[in-house]
Parts: sequence; C-alpha cells; structure tokens
Amino acid sequence: MLDFHAHILPGVDDGSKSVDESTKMLEQMQAQGIKCVVATPHFYANDESVDTFLARRAAAYEAVAHLPNRPKILLGAEVRYYEGISRMPDLKKLCVQDSRLMLLEMPFRHWTEYALKEVVDIACQGRIIPVIAHVERYLFIQKKGVAERLLQNGVLFQVNSEFLTEWKRRRKALRMLKHEQIHFLGSDCHNLSDRSPNAGEGYALLEKRLGRDFVEAFCEYGWNKVSSGRK
Repeated sequence: MLDFHAHILPGVDDGSKSVDESTKMLEQMQAQGIKCVVATPHFYANDESVDTFLARRAAAYEAVAHLPNRPKILLGAEVRYYEGISRMPDLKKLCVQDSRLMLLEMPFRHWTEYALKEVVDIACQGRIIPVIAHVERYLFIQKKGVAERLLQNGVLFQVNSEFLTEWKRRRKALRMLKHEQIHFLGSDCHNLSDRSPNAGEGYALLEKRLGRDFVEAFCEYGWNKVSSGRK
C-alpha cells in the first residue's frame, strides 16, 4: 500500500519536528501495512529557490534514511500553486523521485480560468503529470465540470484518508473511486497527535466497502503510475 502524501521528514516544514517523531510516524505506517510513502514537504516558490529546497530535503532525508523496518521513502514535494507556475524553469525537479508526478496544492477558493488553464497546460506539455493534493477540500467550491475538465486533460487526484473514513463524506468518496476519479490515497500526516499517519485506516475502509480485489487493483494502479512515469 502506498501513502502518496506525508510530511514525515524531520525539520523541513510544518510536519515532523525531529528524527524521533519521524521514526515513530514511520513505525506507525509500517504497522498499518504501508509499504511505500512519498515524502512531500511543502514548497513555496516565494520563500526559496528549488535548489535550496532540494538541499534541505536531502539533509532531512539523510537523517532518517538509515532507519530499519520502515516503508520505502520516495522524495517529492507538495508544491503550492501560484500564477505563472507553468513557466517555472525547475518545476520538473519537484516531481516525485524519478517520475513525472508532481503533487500540487491548489488555492482554497474558486479557481480562476487562468489557474485551470495553467494546470492543464502543465499536464498537456507531457513532462509533468500534476496530482491535485487533497482534492476533496476544493471541489465542492468549484464550478460544475471543473473536475471533469482536469481529469480529461490528464490531471490526477489525490485524497486524504478522512475523505473515506468520515461518514458524512464517504458516499462521495466511494462514488469518485468507482468512477476512477481518485488515483492516490494519502495520510497528509504532520505529527503524532492530531495529524498522525492514517492511510491504513483509509485502505481498511476501502477494502470493507469495495472489496480486497478493488484495493489491490487501486494499489497496483497507483504504483504503476509512480513507476511508469520514471525517466
């Protein structure tokens, strides 16, 4: 099972604050059956350069790379959208390790036509596949047809486990899954308390409602997307 969105690297953003906290978060993931996790620290283009970010991320990874009995860690980023992002020269460097997948955090507001066009342009260029982070947070405030437009142009969607485990939103999540509108599941974990690793809970609920075969097919699809996008 793959956790596609996690802030488990120590001291690099508002996620894990220490190696000890990262160790315990990874142990929780391991216990939940997570085999691979994508480390996605926040990247804000107005705060630092891509190369500075990558250096900080590498140092944080080295602090946990030696840990035994943990899920495989792939390095990525949660890239915040800004106007002009499609013209960013080093954008490809922020993709998930050796792939074309890039986790993109969109604004929590109505998306402008300009923003939608930029995301579609990134996807259509063929070098990068945008994956909208925790898409369930945004879709309910967008115009009708926005999700379909993005999906038709090759944009992928990631959701957090809570979208499945919270009963008020579960029906919507299951409907999207059945229609192949969700491509990755993540915990978006930041700590050991209020935002702890919980992707295993999402997969367990998914298996309970849609069956083991569905979970296996979903996991295989996600891993194939990570693998097939490699350079």
